[in-house]
Amino acid sequence: MTILAARRQNTVIGDTIARVLSRVNAITQGGPGHTRPSYSDEESAAHAVVEDEARALGLEVRRDPAGNLFARLRGGDPVAVPLYVGSHLDTVSQGGAYDGQAGVAGGLALIAALRAHGATPAMDIVLTVTRAEESVWFPVSYIGSRAALARLSPEDLQARRVDTGRSLADHMRDQGFDADAVLAHEPPAPARFLEFHIEQGPVLDAAAEPYGIVTAIRGGLRYRAARVHGAWAHSGGAPRHGRADAVAAFAELVVAMQRVWDELLAQGRDLTVTFGRVDAATPAHAMAKVAGELEFCLDMRSEDVAALDLADRLLRAEIARIEAAQPGIRFELGRQSRSQPAALSQAMADLVARGAERLGDRPRRMLSGGGHDAAAFAAAGWDSVMVFIRNWNGSHCPEEAMDEADLARAVEAVFLALAEDRT
Repeated sequence: MTILAARRQNTVIGDTIARVLSRVNAITQGGPGHTRPSYSDEESAAHAVVEDEARALGLEVRRDPAGNLFARLRGGDPVAVPLYVGSHLDTVSQGGAYDGQAGVAGGLALIAALRAHGATPAMDIVLTVTRAEESVWFPVSYIGSRAALARLSPEDLQARRVDTGRSLADHMRDQGFDADAVLAHEPPAPARFLEFHIEQGPVLDAAAEPYGIVTAIRGGLRYRAARVHGAWAHSGGAPRHGRADAVAAFAELVVAMQRVWDELLAQGRDLTVTFGRVDAATPAHAMAKVAGELEFCLDMRSEDVAALDLADRLLRAEIARIEAAQPGIRFELGRQSRSQPAALSQAMADLVARGAERLGDRPRRMLSGGGHDAAAFAAAGWDSVMVFIRNWNGSHCPEEAMDEADLARAVEAVFLALAEDRT
């Protein structure tokens, strides 16, 4: 590649990333941050932006029954295993500017660079834009990607969206898609999947490294609608002993689970424990009341299913201890949901690393704490990999931050890898 061609390629990648992120992030229900709920008008409008970009590149565009968008660049060998590249465009409420959309912008930039360079890859490159990756809206993991892979169940389609109370099937139909056909359609043959994504932790930023290669994705064990039942009482009239204070019992559980977490980490087990939502602010609560009710959710994650099972047993043991010590307190965990840990493809990781080496980079191999579409593709037998981009100021929040030049460098690494890949 000549210096002039390399500069042109770099400009195309950077310009595409900046333009796509700007267009997509202009679509939101309002601030702070960005809000595009799963199967909302905003998510659909963001998909329309990407379709416009894909058609401008001359790609073949289609949608499956669940509304996932696929835009294909034909490769030189029609029997070569395709490479699907992409991510999602829905967000959590008041989310950041990069979670999901950076991966879509990166996929478009990769294809734009191939077009600008006049390069025909050996295999088809398929930009992949999934629906409903963020499970905060529906209590189902990886809805869009699992729908594309024909791995949703009839029960999944009846899951209720948290803000509307209406079913996933209803919301699919609202956006013009066929919920019945989702269960019956023929999935694509197993292929390869690559997802650019911001890191949702501080590892790369702390190490001053622009990108890394993900080798595995943690699974999760969640209680989305847990409760503590106690007894309402007057704050001044109820004595210390004999209270059934839901807030105090919950606080004891939080402290106990922090101790459990420390103990399992000390044993060398991988685990995170998060009480992500706590609600003791209903109209029944007041300053002058002992709380008789509290709602919470619990999210535990690990790369090891056995560690999740152990943490769950210890959780239940701590609950039994607290209930025995505090008469009148009762915990109700509710339905448990899970996502399985996913080991990603060594061969795909090596492919990215080869391209990175041509840039003089040696990206670290690392674990993903968050769940991603790449896990669903890996579970379906695809060779799947993720490329993490350095991020600071946290994730799933308006302050989420990323240097677009870091994403452009990662895209360039994959571009160079494809230039050599003839498998």
